[in-house]
Amino acid sequence: MLTFPRWSNVAVVGVLLGAATLPVYVGLLLAYGANPTTLTVGYAPTQPVPYSHAMHVGKLGMDCRYCHTTVERAANAALPPTGVCMNCHKAILPDSPKLGVIQQSYVEGTPVPWIKVHVMADYVYFNHSAHVNVGVGCIECHGPIQQMETVGIVKPLNMAWCLECHRDPRPFLRPRDQVTNMDWTPQGADNPRARADLGKRLMENYHVNPSTDCVTCHR
Repeated sequence: MLTFPRWSNVAVVGVLLGAATLPVYVGLLLAYGANPTTLTVGYAPTQPVPYSHAMHVGKLGMDCRYCHTTVERAANAALPPTGVCMNCHKAILPDSPKLGVIQQSYVEGTPVPWIKVHVMADYVYFNHSAHVNVGVGCIECHGPIQQMETVGIVKPLNMAWCLECHRDPRPFLRPRDQVTNMDWTPQGADNPRARADLGKRLMENYHVNPSTDCVTCHR
């Protein structure tokens, strides 16, 4: 006659409890832990310098590429060295207390400790130049940056969101010379058919055929 040790009684209770609670745990994990809002959207750290895109881009009309100089030729959109800031601020508000960190950086030759906002996971490869040079506007990923006093994440930046564009880029494309124009709107923007036709023409002109293979982003 086969008998079980006494500890097996406890093991059975543990297995039953685990079986009962596992679906709840998985549900909570997927509903909250993997939700893009939980992971990214809304993150807007306070920077060491209160740089306002609403002022520089929105009001003054500065082009993104004046500061992010590598965006058209490299994977990363480089942050500007302090000298770029001082091109203007040697003469404009040079004594403003808001520029204290910039002034110190310029005098000491040390970098400004900016806090990176849009951080991709280590297992994801993203190339700015590959997107910018085929007509994907800055606003498609970064949102209305020209209205932001503090830069924050407004798009999910998750795999499903990326695949939405890779599977059908037409709604997200614009002429290359309008990529950094935050106020650009396509002719007939209120007509979905016209917008789709423009996107189709741009796909053909720029030879846009994005891959959805895993190795495109996971290298």
